[in-house]
Amino acid sequence: MRQLIVLLSGFVFAIGLGISEMTRPEKVLGFLDVFGNWDPSLAFVMGGAIVVYAGALQLAKRREKPSFGVRFRIPTRSDITPSLIIGAAIFGVGWGLAGFCPGPALVAASATVTPALFFVPSLIAGIFLHRFIFDRK
Repeated sequence: MRQLIVLLSGFVFAIGLGISEMTRPEKVLGFLDVFGNWDPSLAFVMGGAIVVYAGALQLAKRREKPSFGVRFRIPTRSDITPSLIIGAAIFGVGWGLAGFCPGPALVAASATVTPALFFVPSLIAGIFLHRFIFDRK
């Protein structure tokens, strides 16, 4: 049952990305072009996500444990580390250059959008490179 819920959640997420057109890099790049032809639609998508997350977090705090897990994994750290800053910068630069972040890139790749077919392998290579560098410590 847990795998079915995970699959359904991913499917709903993918449909939301498709409906909001966030799988199109030009939509993301239009949002980042604040001094040109600015497209605010990504701000509305982010705002909707924040509202849903805030509501789900409040519901989770009222429950003893999740329906399909042993315990909730709610982030507790609030410190800002050099790794966080560097990672955010790399993510931001990649997002600005490619117009993709991981979720929309996977959805676009599954629809055989050519730029995503190049982005996703690069994303996977970056994940393995990070593990290679940081798991050795």
